Amino acid sequence: MTLAKGKWYTNSIFKINYIEIKGVVWLDILDKKLYDYLIAKSDAISDQWLALRKKQEGSIYSAQAGKAAEELLRNQNRLTNLTVATKLLAEPEQFERKKEEWAHEVAESRASTHTPIYEVMDALKKVKTVYWRFVEQFIEANADVVEAGAVLRWCSLINEAFDELITRFAEIYSRIVDSRFTAQAHLIEELSAPVIPVTPTIGVLPLIGEIDASRAQSLFDSVPQKCAQTGVAHLFIDLSGVTTIDTLVAHQIHQITQVLKLLGIQSTISGMRPEIVQTSVQLGLDFSEVQTFGTLQLGLKKVLQDRSENIVEQTDADSKQ
Repeated sequence: MTLAKGKWYTNSIFKINYIEIKGVVWLDILDKKLYDYLIAKSDAISDQWLALRKKQEGSIYSAQAGKAAEELLRNQNRLTNLTVATKLLAEPEQFERKKEEWAHEVAESRASTHTPIYEVMDALKKVKTVYWRFVEQFIEANADVVEAGAVLRWCSLINEAFDELITRFAEIYSRIVDSRFTAQAHLIEELSAPVIPVTPTIGVLPLIGEIDASRAQSLFDSVPQKCAQTGVAHLFIDLSGVTTIDTLVAHQIHQITQVLKLLGIQSTISGMRPEIVQTSVQLGLDFSEVQTFGTLQLGLKKVLQDRSENIVEQTDADSKQ
């Protein structure tokens, strides 16, 4: 419909004299009225959205997720409703602030519950559907003053708002997940090459499982540094728990002993199985300068016993002087 100048337009939402309104100002008033309407209906939007939930095992979006999860979703959906509605205002900075607040809160929340990103996208799709129902209700209730141009404008603004929320959420969610993966990788790396102190100067490196090229390189990079940091002067490298080892890995272990030697750290290898010894011989690796024992227990017993004897001998020598 075309608004006639000088005529008063009145409905349940607002009353305005079009002769006092021109162009963009009129659209701004309509935008503000729609904004106020959506904010007033925010709880109803949340109720309808939550009612769409179904049973999803292990999902925060499940209808059986519990009261705490439901309250969390309700509060976050209120923030969603407010953020999207803010796009209707002629204040882009306000929308940007709310978008950042929403994206960080939801991304951190979903990352903490290990919610797959596709579940979040599906939930936002349903939010958008419900949101548009209320926009349509506003349009129908104010059909005498809402023209096609306003409807197209709202379609553009609201769709753009949801698109921006999704993009920003994905960015932050990905950054959080990547950061946690990196932290976990560092933790796994630490646990995969633990230098365990036995005495102030003796440490044990128990290697367990498969050692591939990547893990072997990690050992080469971290073990000498850990020994130097902890003051280890004698390191036992126990291979009894290693399931498989190839030529490259055998070479890396040999290099570790050589680096430790240059640092003044003595190496002892225990638990070398026949196939590991055969691989080393075939490669021409010289472990002759490295003490080897069949088991870690035998190696520690021998070294600690020798040290005790040396201490006793040194004490006797000192007492005779």
